[in-house]
Amino acid sequence: MITLTRKKKESNSSSIADSTKRISIREFLLVKEVQELEQNLQSTCKISFQDPNVLSDFTLVITPNEGFWQGGRFKFSIHVPEEYNMAPPKVKCLTKLWHPNISVEGDICLSLLRLNSIDGLGWAPTRRLKDVIWGLNSLFTDLLNFDDPLNIEAAEQYSKDKDKFQAKVREYVSAYARR
Repeated sequence: MITLTRKKKESNSSSIADSTKRISIREFLLVKEVQELEQNLQSTCKISFQDPNVLSDFTLVITPNEGFWQGGRFKFSIHVPEEYNMAPPKVKCLTKLWHPNISVEGDICLSLLRLNSIDGLGWAPTRRLKDVIWGLNSLFTDLLNFDDPLNIEAAEQYSKDKDKFQAKVREYVSAYARR
């Protein structure tokens, strides 16, 4: 596990060779937030890092234990930009699914991922990675929003025929989101 002390030591030893290299605010925040996440992550979520020394790029897997998508395994890529915490992480759903707030291409409609949100619930410097993960996890339960959809076809199908919507969700889970 990366620690702040180790990051500082790496920075100090490399600063002898390159005095312009410093630990960014993003790195300081990420070390603390990732440690907190690992201790308090919801049971339906799992994070993994392709490179444990790069905390700004990781994968989140959500396995809902209730609702339409129960039994599925949904993978998200999360990139934390250098401007973090002034700018939100960039998130993409890597699992194809039928969802009113996630497009088939993986784009996500979630207010807290927007820098400027008309509902006032967008990104703020006080938000943290745990808020992003909570929001993504909640898109499968209580934040599910059929009234402000990104995938209009899915939302319309739900309003016209809930059984067909559920059948299409199950079809996508079986085809793309098997555990």
